[in-house]
Amino acid sequence: MGHRGSGMNILQSSDHKMKCFKENSVLSFNHAAQFNLDFIEFDVQVTRDDCPVIFHDIHILTQVEGVITEKKVTEITLEEFLSYGPQKEPGKVGKTMVRKAKDGSVLEWKVENDGPLCTFQEAFEKVDTSLGFNIELKLDDYKIYDEVELKRILQAVLKVIDEHADQGRPIIFSSFQPDAVQLMRKLQENHPVYFLTNGGCEIYGDPRRNSLEEAIKFCHEAGLQGIVSQVRAIFRHPTMVARIKESKLSLITYGQLNNVPEAVYMQHLMGIEGVIVDFVQEIKEAISDFNETEEDYSSVDGEEIVENRNRLPVKFSDRELSFLLKLIPELIQT
Repeated sequence: MGHRGSGMNILQSSDHKMKCFKENSVLSFNHAAQFNLDFIEFDVQVTRDDCPVIFHDIHILTQVEGVITEKKVTEITLEEFLSYGPQKEPGKVGKTMVRKAKDGSVLEWKVENDGPLCTFQEAFEKVDTSLGFNIELKLDDYKIYDEVELKRILQAVLKVIDEHADQGRPIIFSSFQPDAVQLMRKLQENHPVYFLTNGGCEIYGDPRRNSLEEAIKFCHEAGLQGIVSQVRAIFRHPTMVARIKESKLSLITYGQLNNVPEAVYMQHLMGIEGVIVDFVQEIKEAISDFNETEEDYSSVDGEEIVENRNRLPVKFSDRELSFLLKLIPELIQT
């Protein structure tokens, strides 16, 4: 799965791949489609006037004459949201977009291949129909939502799907907000709903968010179909993969470790069903290699003969897996 299309933007990164395509844009989505992905993952929020838009950050920022203005996406109108960044109309100039890094620094949001901000409806109208959509329902971790507000948000999302979705396009819903996924499961039955969790890598006030054990329990109670876990939580507790499978739940992972081919290969061996990645081309090629046909060379009367055989899955014991998982930090260093 392509993370925010062809990968997230980390503006302070020295790796150009993190600043190649504007994340969560039609341009990024269609670039990802070139690599025959199953899904792209993106973030949906709902503006003040009930229009679902695709944007990751809770706040959108601009800078004019050194002064930074910060607004919540959900507290502005669609018109104002679309006034940021590159504009569709020739000659029209949008507000300069900036982004706050984790260390508090503010950087101009400049990438090699920029594109206008995107509505949820546009994704259905303009993105290659071969791509499935993993729709993260993006909500504020620091806000308490009542059911009335959650229903307004989710129904706005479902309205776009009802009116614009291609019947052949697979759709998955996911969210870190437990009440949101529980309600989405009640509101519709056509598309699977997954619970997003960091599996205890960070601790929250809601215990449902703080471990893979709690995630399994919550999925059963809410009737959800799967878990999307921070990959570090899986590598810390590899036996949870079997627990999740025994619980009849699907398992997908996210996180920057998924940009390391060896880490993705380990998950392939563990039976994890999907990975959300930034380095779409590199990881797609690596995954293709996992199941590729091997060519063995043997010699008969001095002539080389190519023998094709299907590569069989490698099997590891729990002890061997534990040993290999300890190597992951070393792999990241290389």
